[in-house]
Amino acid sequence: MPHIKNALIRYRIIDKCIRNKYKPYPSKQDLREACEESLFGSIDGAHICDSTIEKDMFAMKMEHDAPIKYSRANGGYYYEDPDFSINDIPLTDDDLGAISFAAKTLMQFRDVDLFKQFGNAIDKIVGRVEVTQDGGDQFIQFEQSLSDKGSEFLSPILEAIKQSLWVRFNYTSFVSGQTKARKVIPLLLKEYRNRWYLISFDDARQDFITYSLDRMTELEISTETAEKPDNFKPDNYFKYAVGITSGNEDPSEVRFSANPVASKYIASQPFHSSQKLEKETDDFSEFSLKVNISEELIRSLLSYGGEVKILEPEILVKEIKRRAQEILSA
Repeated sequence: MPHIKNALIRYRIIDKCIRNKYKPYPSKQDLREACEESLFGSIDGAHICDSTIEKDMFAMKMEHDAPIKYSRANGGYYYEDPDFSINDIPLTDDDLGAISFAAKTLMQFRDVDLFKQFGNAIDKIVGRVEVTQDGGDQFIQFEQSLSDKGSEFLSPILEAIKQSLWVRFNYTSFVSGQTKARKVIPLLLKEYRNRWYLISFDDARQDFITYSLDRMTELEISTETAEKPDNFKPDNYFKYAVGITSGNEDPSEVRFSANPVASKYIASQPFHSSQKLEKETDDFSEFSLKVNISEELIRSLLSYGGEVKILEPEILVKEIKRRAQEILSA
């Protein structure tokens, strides 16, 4: 029944709220509003009342051994065992049914303009639930993320972006291996290859900087309001990007040729939305792109080895040659 499925979903929402270390000790009203907003898009109490939340927490204690306690000093709820999470408990058939119900509800909106960019994600969720319920794990496997480190920062950073607040964190560089404190204006969250990134503005450097959430620690959301740069346009920032590296610089015209086999792969999975097939013969196909030259673009082209030849621009030709020579001399 839908009301039972909603209860199972509410358990997960309540669990997430109680475990949110950036907004600890949620009150009964906080929990009710979070559940109602997630399920019905409102917080006026028309769909969920306080007594429903009380029953939910009682059920979580009885059915899932959730160590929920109330702190009079802080006026809210917490877990006596800070490491507890309802997500660590194996999903039951009822849980899967609840997820299926929610996923099928999402399916009704997948073609609405607001949600079109999430169409593939919605299809994947629905397919994953159906396969699991049918015992299809023995016949089909989905791509899995090997790490979700940093995902706990998504919610607080998103709130900081919405409220135009400064954020502080420690960040470890892959290049130097050093960890340094950062203070930036958060502008945009972007996912790329199962990893989340923050696009921010560093006022001291007067430049846009991208940080990977999995290399952040000690995140702190300031109460200080930040003034976002006028020249940052979220819709256009990644317009010419291949991967996560982008910026406000002008794009380059990239041309390359590929042998017949590689051409089929490249045509079926374009490097960028601007990709065009300029010429096709029995021996090769020639493509063009209008993109920013980035590390991700270079690595994508190199992944085809000798099956792809870069034609222009000259700066990209030289860089590909340099890296190829390093491979040969290694």
